[in-house]
Amino acid sequence: MYYHMIAFLAGFLLDLLIGDPHWLYHPVRLIGNLIAALDHRLLDVTGIRNEKKERRAGILLVTVVLLATGAVSGLLLWGAYAIAPVAGCILESIMTYQILATKCLKVESMKVYERLRADDLAGARNAVAMIVGRDTQNLDAAGVAKAAVETVAENTSDGVIAPMICLATGGPVLGFLYKAVNTMDSMVGYKNERYLNFGRTAAKLDDVVNYIPARISAALMIAAAYGPGKQFSGKDALRIFKRDRYNHASPNSAQTEAACAGAMHLRLAGDASYFGKIVKKPFIGDDLRPVEAEDIVRVNVLLYRSAVIGEILCLLALLVVTLF
Repeated sequence: MYYHMIAFLAGFLLDLLIGDPHWLYHPVRLIGNLIAALDHRLLDVTGIRNEKKERRAGILLVTVVLLATGAVSGLLLWGAYAIAPVAGCILESIMTYQILATKCLKVESMKVYERLRADDLAGARNAVAMIVGRDTQNLDAAGVAKAAVETVAENTSDGVIAPMICLATGGPVLGFLYKAVNTMDSMVGYKNERYLNFGRTAAKLDDVVNYIPARISAALMIAAAYGPGKQFSGKDALRIFKRDRYNHASPNSAQTEAACAGAMHLRLAGDASYFGKIVKKPFIGDDLRPVEAEDIVRVNVLLYRSAVIGEILCLLALLVVTLF
């Protein structure tokens, strides 16, 4: 357990220091490659276009991806610890670092901020298109900034707190299984003609595994808003969270967005364009002021505060389990 705690902290610090450099091949890409290969094999090669068969194929996709991810990560970790506890601790630290995405979120969203500050709207649209799923080509500067803020707020849960909880409770194996579920949802969990049935299992599983972490993430963000400084309002973060946390088709996505909107006195969400079609969405938060580029900086402060609070609480929980 002590090696696990050391690796848990070391991996978190590595993530804050190094992030996700583009020259380093990320293991999640391997999961993505497997999903893409199965997607092609199960839909394109077989030519399945039957609701029941597509759903069965989707269940097969989820099963194969989870089994492969759990087996590979588990064998690697077991082998390293079998060689020597120190070797296992080092590998676990690296795996933990690869599963978390705190600095990556900040770096990618700050690219949007830098383009907006340079009055390069086209560049800002391209930068935000790298981190959101909506259409960005017609967004104005405020729309680009809002999209970046929403992504950081939502991914505070998906990219940081949820995997952190999995790492604390089940180590890198559970962490990579979580990333596999999250990646499947992002690749096949769409409600379009191709994936409506095939991606249903992946999408529903993502909702289930994120249900508790999303709410913990929102609580951490509210606590972060109560931190020092006057740029955030913890009171309003809690108020808007209670009021708007279900203003989304997903049971989880609005949890942290609502806390963020209240903390920063913003109105987020609303209608958005996906694949050329306008999707009607309710607003989250109050329209007290326009969204601006500086809000990207502010939401990253909330992100880092939430991550640090979450890490401390997880370490304390692990310490209590170890001692008692």
